[in-house]
Amino acid sequence: MRTNRKLVTACLMAAMFLSAMEVNIVSTAMPTIVGKLGGFSHFTWVFSLFMLTQAASIPIYGKLADLYGRKPVFAVGIGFFILGSALCGLAHSMPQLIIYRGIQGLGAGAVMPIAMTIIGDLYPGAERARVQGLLSSVWAIAAIVGPALGGVIVQTIGWPWIFEINVPLGILASSGVFLFLHEKASRHDHEIDYLGAFLLVVSVSLLLFGLMQAGTRWDWSSPQIIGLFFGAAIVFVFFLRVEAQAKEPIIPLSLMNQRMILVGNICSIITGGLTVGSSSFLPTFAQGVLGTTAMIAGTTIITMSIGWPIASTLSGKLMWRYGYRTIEIWGMVFCLVASVLYLVISPSSAPWYMSFCSLVMGAGLGLAATTQIVSVQTSVSWKQRGIATSSVMFSRILGSTLLIAVLGTIVDSSLIKSLSGTFLTKAFGAADPVSIINLLLDPGRRALIPVNHLEILKNALAGSIHLTFWVILACSAAGIFASLYMPRGVPDENGQLINSV
Repeated sequence: MRTNRKLVTACLMAAMFLSAMEVNIVSTAMPTIVGKLGGFSHFTWVFSLFMLTQAASIPIYGKLADLYGRKPVFAVGIGFFILGSALCGLAHSMPQLIIYRGIQGLGAGAVMPIAMTIIGDLYPGAERARVQGLLSSVWAIAAIVGPALGGVIVQTIGWPWIFEINVPLGILASSGVFLFLHEKASRHDHEIDYLGAFLLVVSVSLLLFGLMQAGTRWDWSSPQIIGLFFGAAIVFVFFLRVEAQAKEPIIPLSLMNQRMILVGNICSIITGGLTVGSSSFLPTFAQGVLGTTAMIAGTTIITMSIGWPIASTLSGKLMWRYGYRTIEIWGMVFCLVASVLYLVISPSSAPWYMSFCSLVMGAGLGLAATTQIVSVQTSVSWKQRGIATSSVMFSRILGSTLLIAVLGTIVDSSLIKSLSGTFLTKAFGAADPVSIINLLLDPGRRALIPVNHLEILKNALAGSIHLTFWVILACSAAGIFASLYMPRGVPDENGQLINSV
């Protein structure tokens, strides 16, 4: 039987959209959830455990998809995701919700990379690049739509439905893939690398947990954070030794010997960081410094979801004309231009200018991210496409977690330096200088702040966020530098580079 490519693609996009929204849609509902369930001290774990289980499981799912086929692994992943979503909606306490989010993240680790792997199987050459562009844009669109949708659901049908809505939609999407995707996976005995999988999960979990807690729960230089990073490094060394000797390693180290895959993953770390970093603080700047409404603040990043899919779609054609390297470089150049434009943002800037910056950044990320996926997939055979695709998705999540942790620490440190020792902490009865900024984001309380106090707070917040723009600029420049090492050449009809250098 032949696969119904259009229907399967639509179902995969729906599944990816649900998975990609989970971090963002929950962020909007968390104040309400805490109000109902309590447990504010465990607030960050609702996000942390989801990201930990998702990131740690991605390479494992990718390897299993190469061994046993895409469809059964996708079915297991979406099953965990649906189960976790259903349980989250039924949670009666914060510890329950955290555990169920871990199950949900375990499923999310399969949805996006396996979906992109299936697309890599179904579509050859230039067609693959065009469709991967559409799938790549789902990630950016979900990041923008998620918070708005979360607010609507919480205010209408209640917070449990931000999770429960995944159940019927997830079943519908997975049913389409199960019924209309027909693949021929080779069947033979496999020797699964259980020890390698265990060591990878432990190493990644220690690293991501350290990144998430650094600068928030513990200082970057604290013994706890240093211990977590040191532990992650030691376990990773053992993982490399096991992989070098394993018959069927979870991550074949030979993959990273291919320059296209190595550079593609490095660039993916950078684009993952830029995606989250460039969209995290613009709304806060608009609302806290410019004094806009939450809705107008949201428009400063929604244009990213316009530039991304347009550029992703165009990249499908451009890659086959100019080559992967050229389009990756141009994508990073657009990111650099957007970063320079960010530096011009000031307390007197208009929201439309910030929206334009996001549009340019979205265009750059759309070109770069799609090129990374397609170039890596065309560099390997069917038997390694799952793990190769998963490596790119894992790198993207790692980049997002790393940069948002760094930027959060920069903002908090800058605010502490600017506001510590001033009369404002005592005047507003705040526990610490950073918490004073909450006043700027609450329209009712903001209106009561004296004008001279308001200016001090606005300037402190503007200066702190402005520092993050310099980091984004540095990351964009690093992206251009890394993309220069991509192999030269123009791909043939199958995506293989001609006269690669």
